[in-house]
Amino acid sequence: MASGRGKVIVAMSGGVDSSVAACLLHEQGYEVTGLFMRTGAAEPAGEAEARPRGCCSALDATDARAVAGRLGIPFFVMNFKDQFDWLIDYFADEYGRGRTPNPCILCNERLKFGRLWEYAQAAQADFVATGHYARIDWHNGQHRLLRAVDEKKDQSYVLFGIGREKLPQTLFPLGNLHKHQVRQHARRFGLAVSAKLDSQDICFVPDRDYARVVRQRRPEAFREGPIVDGTGRELGRHGGIPNFTIGQRRGLGLAAGHPLYVTHLDSGANTVTVGTRSELASEALEASAVRWLVEAPAQPLRAAVKIRYTHEPAPAVVQPLGQDRVRVRFDQPQDAITPGQAAVFYDGLVTLGGGWID
Repeated sequence: MASGRGKVIVAMSGGVDSSVAACLLHEQGYEVTGLFMRTGAAEPAGEAEARPRGCCSALDATDARAVAGRLGIPFFVMNFKDQFDWLIDYFADEYGRGRTPNPCILCNERLKFGRLWEYAQAAQADFVATGHYARIDWHNGQHRLLRAVDEKKDQSYVLFGIGREKLPQTLFPLGNLHKHQVRQHARRFGLAVSAKLDSQDICFVPDRDYARVVRQRRPEAFREGPIVDGTGRELGRHGGIPNFTIGQRRGLGLAAGHPLYVTHLDSGANTVTVGTRSELASEALEASAVRWLVEAPAQPLRAAVKIRYTHEPAPAVVQPLGQDRVRVRFDQPQDAITPGQAAVFYDGLVTLGGGWID
C-alpha cells in the first residue's frame, strides 16, 4: 500500500522495542522496510536460550523476520561483521589502556546511524528509525534530541554521537512511551516477542565477562603488576589492568580492614591505584571528540552532565577548550569519573552534546 508519510528504514533487532517501533510506524502510514544487522558476534557456548541475551543473534534475526512477515513489509539482512570486529577491537584496546569503553555509543554512531544511514540514502528513504527510548522535537527552527518520557529507559546518553545533521530524518517512535506501554502495544499487535526479555549490557558480552573478551583479543594486556595506595605503597599484586575499572570495589584481593576502591589505572606503569571512597571523588574532567547537537558554544555554559549511563546528571559548568574539547567542573565532586566513558551534557530534557572522558 502506498504511503503518504514517507519511506522509513527501521533497524529491527528482533527485540520487543524495535518490533513495536516498526509496527507503530506501519500503523501510522509510513512505508516501512525492516533491516537486521548481522554482526557475527557469537554467544558463549552452552548458555540457556531463556536468559537475557545480546541482540543480533541468529534467533533474533528469525524473530525480526517474523514481525516483518506479519506486517507484510520488506525485510533485509546486512552484514556488519567487519565493522563489528572493529568495535570489539576498540573495546579490547580501551581496556588494555586502562580505560572503560562504551561501545554502544559507537555502535549507534558508526553502524545504526552510519552504515544503516548510508543504506537508507541509497534506498532513497526519507527516515531512519530505531527502538531507542529518546525523542526528537522542533523548537525555534531546529530539531533537538530530548530525553525519553520513561526516565528509567531513557537512552539519549548513548545517542549524542549520531550527528546534529541527522536529527531531521530520524524517528524514535517509543520516546513518548513507557516500557509497559510498549509491551501492551506488542500484545495488541499480536507479536510473539511481546514477553521477550530485554537484551542486557553489551551485546557481544552477554555473560558480562569483559576480561574474557579482552583476553581473546589482546592477551598481551594481562601483565602482573602492583596494586598501590595513593602514596605509592604496594598493597598487593594484580593479574592485568583489563581486570579493573575506576570505582571497582570487589575482586581486589586486598584485606585492608576498610573498603577500598580503584581510583586510578596507569597502563604505562601497569599500576592499579586504590583508595577510600573520598579519594574516588573528583570535581572536574576533560573530554575530547566532543559532538554538539546544538550550536557549539563559544563561552562556558551551565549544564547537567551525565558521566555514565546510570549516573544522574549533575550540575556543572562546561567550558569549551577549542573545537572538540571541553573541561567540565561540577558544583559538587562526583564519584568514579572514568576515562573512556562519555560525558553527556543536558539542559533540562534537551541533549546538548557529549564527548569522551580523558
